[in-house]
Amino acid sequence: MLKRTFLQNLLLTLKGMAMGAADVVPGVSGGTIAFISGIYEELIDSINNINFKAFVVWRKEGTPELWKHINGNFFFFLFAGIGISIFTLSKVVIYLLEAHPVLLWSFFFGLIIASVWLVGKSVKKWSPGTIISLIIGIAIAYWISSIQTTASVDAKWYIVLSGAIAICAMILPGISGAFILVLMGSYQIVYGAIAGRDWIIIALFALGCAIGLLSFARVLKFLFSRFREITITLLTGFMIGSLTKVWPWKETISYRKDSHDELVPFIQENVLPGDYVGDAQMWFAIGCAVGGFLLIFILERFAPKQK
Repeated sequence: MLKRTFLQNLLLTLKGMAMGAADVVPGVSGGTIAFISGIYEELIDSINNINFKAFVVWRKEGTPELWKHINGNFFFFLFAGIGISIFTLSKVVIYLLEAHPVLLWSFFFGLIIASVWLVGKSVKKWSPGTIISLIIGIAIAYWISSIQTTASVDAKWYIVLSGAIAICAMILPGISGAFILVLMGSYQIVYGAIAGRDWIIIALFALGCAIGLLSFARVLKFLFSRFREITITLLTGFMIGSLTKVWPWKETISYRKDSHDELVPFIQENVLPGDYVGDAQMWFAIGCAVGGFLLIFILERFAPKQK
């Protein structure tokens, strides 16, 4: 278990808040925040420690040893930040998404650009395998980002399934769990339940997340242990491919009605800033992109180094 100072624990909570805020936005992945802030592999390893061996440790050595075994302090501060963000900042992010989309998307665009460079340079040796992995990652993320949304399904089993699938995307850099919920038609239901404190829907979604997280994290741990360089380039490709989704300037081609019979954008295409109605915000948008770009280096600067 990686020991942290009080300041580093506070920073870990802030990273959790950033992950939670990112997962609210369809198109941005909380996994990207974890990946670029130096906690991704620790997150995957810690999740994998929640297994049958943890039960044996608890029975034989008690709760304190169990807490150490599962890296409890890490989970506490990280998920405290995620919870704070989802139940408080989510309304702010949704407001910005509706009122100032160009500025918000610009911030995330700069963040992802910086993270691609930062993560890409960690690849120790480029080879045909890593290059192919990068291309595959770009293609997959681009394809997912270009899929149009589907109708809403509110059956209880479907909420559990949505949680299981979305959480897998949420811990993958570059693939947005919130966007997967949009594709499955569950975004309004889930985040509406969070905003309205519908604890039944929240519990069903959390159950699905737990199922998906505990199973998928094992796959990622295996990939990191056996094919680390290829896995890193694949995840980097995911981030590059997602840039088309977070491009700030978009033109809406058609609309659809949501569950409240309100018109929302359905099909959008990327345009140049000069072709966008709100391009008076261009310099503010550039400033937000630069801010997102610089934020990555601040997070990397204070991230505790792992062996």
